[in-house]
Formats: sequence, structure tokens, C-alpha cells
Amino acid sequence: MKKILGTTLTLLGLTVFGQAKEDSIQFAKISTEILNKGKAYNELRELTKNIGHRLSGSASYEKAVTWAEQKLRDAGADKVWLQEVMVPLWVRGKESLHIKTSNGKWKSLKMLSLGNSEGTGGKDVSGEIIMVRSMEEYDKLLPEQVKDKIVFFNYPFSQTYIETFRGYGDAAKYRSTAASLTAKKGGKFAIIRSLSSSFDDVPHTGSMRYQDDKKIPAVAVGSTTADELAELLKSQKITAKLNSNCGMKGEKLSHSVIGEITGKKDKSVIVVGGHLDSWDVGEGAHDDGSGIVQSIEVLRTFKNLSIHNNHTIRVVCFANEENGVKGGVMYGKTVKENNEKHLFAIETDAGGFTPRGISLEMDNEKRKQIQSWADLFLPYGVYDFKNTYSGTDLYPLHDLGIPTAELVPDSQRYFDIHHTEEDTFEKVNRRELLLGASTLTQIIYMIDKNW
Repeated sequence: MKKILGTTLTLLGLTVFGQAKEDSIQFAKISTEILNKGKAYNELRELTKNIGHRLSGSASYEKAVTWAEQKLRDAGADKVWLQEVMVPLWVRGKESLHIKTSNGKWKSLKMLSLGNSEGTGGKDVSGEIIMVRSMEEYDKLLPEQVKDKIVFFNYPFSQTYIETFRGYGDAAKYRSTAASLTAKKGGKFAIIRSLSSSFDDVPHTGSMRYQDDKKIPAVAVGSTTADELAELLKSQKITAKLNSNCGMKGEKLSHSVIGEITGKKDKSVIVVGGHLDSWDVGEGAHDDGSGIVQSIEVLRTFKNLSIHNNHTIRVVCFANEENGVKGGVMYGKTVKENNEKHLFAIETDAGGFTPRGISLEMDNEKRKQIQSWADLFLPYGVYDFKNTYSGTDLYPLHDLGIPTAELVPDSQRYFDIHHTEEDTFEKVNRRELLLGASTLTQIIYMIDKNW
């Protein structure tokens, strides 16, 4: 009787000892392989230091395409190809922001234009600053109060949420809509407080969007600058002067990079991926160089451990996640047109920090099955399977009914450096990065074996 129980796969949704032991041994092999022989950290150094930031459409992004193609081949992919994607070409150019206080002197402020923002065409645009602390406060302003002014949206990143992505989501509407809101009431440009969990003077960029109104500039300042500006505005009128050269320069043909090891049983696809592009400041190390090298590590580990995958395991290095999601959309479109069966897709785009869980955006039956494997992950510090979102690049696959997921690293430090000059290789810890790659490999091993 004990022998029968020990070899039973599941009983009423509970994993029984024989199978659990076999999977536990395989989990340990995966972890040992990656922590001792994994190449993700060294590959991240190459990507960030030899190529650097990788804005869609830039020369450095195209270098990253060539780099990723070769790394997938080196990792053991039996098929590697480039998927054509038309991406928006946005350039930053030279930019500056100054304020003039009651003493009549101009002071330079650290700033970054928001991604996709139009600039001033290299001309000075100036006006009086008015400050609002919330969307509701702005809504109460009459158009005549905003006309020809500069609107400063001083909405702080909430420190209350333990999961910092909730604080980011709460504040993100100010970044995405500040320019359009300001334009609708006749303002000249918008300033936002950066979406930062840190109290420093590092400005954060990130994507914004226009509606059908006049395209005016939008810029971000760091937390301490925002606080200082708010304090000055309590006692005096402040004039701001912006000069910027950023703007859209049409579209350009680019590529996502895809590599796979073909399934031994069938051609059903399991996807793991991240986005190859980054913003044009920093080195794009956590966002999302980490995700790229972790995904390649999954493929390499299957090959090195001679795990004979039942289904095709595919790494997708998506183009243009940051300011358009064109790579994710094109990938989903191709899957639909080719009627290509996908079992599961997971993205890693939340930094290379210590993995804490996996977020599951799928039906309850599949979610519960994955949650039943939780004890296998616990020895590796991975315990959180309660969230129900997945990566931005995967929404087209989710819309097709494909189960999608996202690696959930510890988030406490991510929004200190997100979309800033501080997102560099030095901010990534080798063991934390490799533990994330291990978790990805382990979940894909379980999906490949059981689905």
C-alpha cells in the first residue's frame, strides 16, 4: 500500500511523496547548476557594459539584437530567429529646466523628459508654476487658472504599500496623463514628481501618452527637488523655463530575438522572456537586462542538465516594451495567425532581485495546480503564489486565453532606481539574479512535465 501511494502523482490535488521527491531532486540539480555554473551574471555585465542602455530604434538596441542572437545559440538553442517589428523612434536630445525665484536668479534643476514626450524644439518655454497634489485637486482648477501656466503634479509615491508595485501603479497615472491634462486647460508644459520610492534627487523617466490634444512637453524631477519646489511655492511665485529637443522621429524596422529547444513529445510552446530594450538612461540592468539573461539561463540549464523537454521551450527577447509594446503585440499576432499552440508563458520584468514568488494570470484550475507545487519552491525562498497579474509583453497572449505568469522578486529596492541613470550592473547581486533564473527554470520544468 505504501509503495502504491509513493508512486501516485496526485491524490485529491495533493502531491504525494514519490513524485514530490523526484521533483525535489530535480529542483536541487537546477539550483546547483545555476548557482555554480550559471552565466547570467557575466552575460549581464557584457550587455550593460559593452552595449549599455538600449532604447528602441537606437544603434545600441541593434547591437543588443546581435548579442542576444549569439547568446541564444551559445546556450544551446536549436532554432534562433529575428521577428520583424516596427518600433517608434523617440529621441531625447539636449534638455534643461530652470526656475527663477524672487531673488531674480535662475537655478538649474535635475530633470528628465518623459518618454515619448514632445519637446520645445530647442526653444525656451517659460511660465508661472502652479502646483497640485492630486488629480482631484487638478480637476477643480478652471481653464483660466491653468492657461499659459506650468502645472506641477506633486503626487508622492505611496510608502504605505508593502508591495511597491502597488505604489507604482497608484502614481503612474500622473506620468501617463499629466501632459494631456495640462494641455486641455491651456497649460504650457507639465512637471511631475518622479515615480520613486527613494528620497533622493534622481529623476525617473518612463512612458507617457498623448490624447487628441496639443502635444506639450512633460518632464520629471526627483523627490528632493519636488519637495524643495513645493516649499518655495508656499511663499512666492516661481517661473520655470524648459528647453528640450526630444520628440518622435517616426518608426523604424527592428526585431525581437527568439530562440528555442524543440520539444521531444510535441511542438506546443512554453515561453520565458523579458524585454531587450530599455530607457536611454542608466544601463537597463534590472529593467530588463536581468530578465533577458535569466531567460537565456533557463534554456542553457535544460541543455546542460540534459533535461529532455516534452514541449518546445522558447525564449523571447521582446522589442519595445518600454515605449510601445510593439514586440509583445507582434508576437501575439503571429501566434494567432499561425494558430500556434502555447501552453504557458512567463515574463521576468521586475528586476533581478531575490525571487519571492510567481504571479499567475490564468484560470483557477491551473492556478491551483501550480499552487499545489508550492512546497517544492519553499526551500528556495519562493512562497508567494497569490498574485494574479503577468508581464506587459504577455498581455496579447493572455488575451488569446494562454495562461501567463510573472516572476515576483523582492520589490523593495526596484523603484529606487527604476528608469533612472542608477539602473546599472553594479546594482545587481549575482546570487539574487541566479536564484531568479533558478526559479524560472524550476517552474518551466514543472509545466513541461505536467501539462
